[in-house]
Amino acid sequence: MSTIKFGALGGLGENGKNMYLVEIDDKIFVLDGGLKYPSVELLGIDTVIPNISYLVENKERVQGIFLTHGHDDHVGAIPELLKSLDVGVFGTHFTMCILEDLLNEAQMDISKYRLYRINEEKELKFGPIKVSFFNVSHSIPECVGVCIKSQDGSIVYMPNFNFDAHQDKRYRTSMNKITDIGSENVLALCAGSLGVNNINRVHNDYSLLYTITEILQNSKRVIVSSFSSDLDRIQKLINISVNNNRRVAIIGRKVQKHINIAMNNEYLKIPQDKLINLKFIDDKNQNDYDDLVVIVTGIRHEPFYMLQRMCKGQDRLIKINKEDNIVIMNPPVPGTEKMASRTIDLLNINSKKVTVIKKQMLRSSQADSEDLKLLYGILNPKYIIPVVGEFRHQYVQKNIALEVGNSEKKVIILENGELISFQNGNLLPKKEQISAGDVLIDGSIIGDINEVVIRDRELLSQNGVVIVTIVIDDKNRDVFSEPEIISKGFAVETDAIFKKLTLTIEKRTKTYLRKSKIDIKSLTSLLTDDIAREIYSEIKKRPIVIPVLTTI
Repeated sequence: MSTIKFGALGGLGENGKNMYLVEIDDKIFVLDGGLKYPSVELLGIDTVIPNISYLVENKERVQGIFLTHGHDDHVGAIPELLKSLDVGVFGTHFTMCILEDLLNEAQMDISKYRLYRINEEKELKFGPIKVSFFNVSHSIPECVGVCIKSQDGSIVYMPNFNFDAHQDKRYRTSMNKITDIGSENVLALCAGSLGVNNINRVHNDYSLLYTITEILQNSKRVIVSSFSSDLDRIQKLINISVNNNRRVAIIGRKVQKHINIAMNNEYLKIPQDKLINLKFIDDKNQNDYDDLVVIVTGIRHEPFYMLQRMCKGQDRLIKINKEDNIVIMNPPVPGTEKMASRTIDLLNINSKKVTVIKKQMLRSSQADSEDLKLLYGILNPKYIIPVVGEFRHQYVQKNIALEVGNSEKKVIILENGELISFQNGNLLPKKEQISAGDVLIDGSIIGDINEVVIRDRELLSQNGVVIVTIVIDDKNRDVFSEPEIISKGFAVETDAIFKKLTLTIEKRTKTYLRKSKIDIKSLTSLLTDDIAREIYSEIKKRPIVIPVLTTI
């Protein structure tokens, strides 16, 4: 009999940063390794990845990293993992193409890493433990679920899926494989929770395709925004455009690499005579062809940002005019609602025809309550562990599981860093705690961005900065010239304040220089306190104060 453990280094109680662990005796299996995009308060931070110190401490036990699909929230942290872990990475062809691109972008030599392509026919053996895969439907091709089978039962991991029928086999769910897994002993099902609140969402694209077709047949140039992660929907938009004898252009600041990967590997198909590469706007060229469909893509806020630039005449490829028909096909994600509203306002000012596709009209790529209930029925798991999503999503999935007859003890809500254990197929009452948390990435700096740095950036954004340059005559122990004061981020008249600051600075400096022993660091500290106190007494703000002392 084995001891089986399950836990998360990221992905629970949050949206993104998905990384899960399955431990069977002395072996550790890592499921996905994603990033998340920073919240508003993390000023200047580019991305956030999981803390992998637990894996580094146990790197001899790690058997491999198993990827379900190529979205950033599931593969974006893999380059950083591979800098610390010498393990194999397993994923489908399309997923590995995206990972290889990420490694190239990080200037990492692909040949030095063990990257293995798998499909649902592949079964990997690690001693008595077997790891197999099965296709699931999602918004990106070749998405899989993972089954880790031991003598005490299987752990089934399905973070992103739905059961919508699909004609393209690269998006199709392998119901036969899932049924086969369910016919044996499933110890725990780890199913994604992000779609549990999708109430009254459609289960097909018929209404959307009808609406787009009608717009294409009654418009000149059409501009459509979509998330670059939704390749399935982009392909359908291309197909409709081609069927209506339209030429297609795809633009996006960061999306081109994913589009190129998809096109080079025939995951995204556009007839050569219908694909157009736009040239920069000039006196002779406006890219305003009547048969043109422009697909504006990106992640998070990027489609809205690009549409705003087009409205303001700042984009070098497209300038929106009154005759353009604009279609917003990407509902705002949390944190981008204000930008989305502002974008729609600008579009209505600059164009007569703006169509916002409602979220309820868009088929979700995540499992809703009915999908989950069907999955529970097929797999009949002994335990259910909601994964992928904020706590509210996990809690709703727990209620769904209870609705279909599961007991409270069989549905387990976890937090990042909690490790549960199974012995002889039964859950042990005690949880372990392992290291987990956020690692911040700021440009090329990783993990060293502490709370002080974030707090300083917050102060800069709210209260500004004051830089004071003071030149000291070292020989005569005096201020050589009047202090120079520079401020940024002030919304008040500074002349009167600067006059008082000058007097304060000169008085403090001259008094200090009368001492027999001079310490520039000590004087800098005193000036920082004096200047901050003076500014607060005048304008009730606490800017960052930086005195710069030079001796001659």
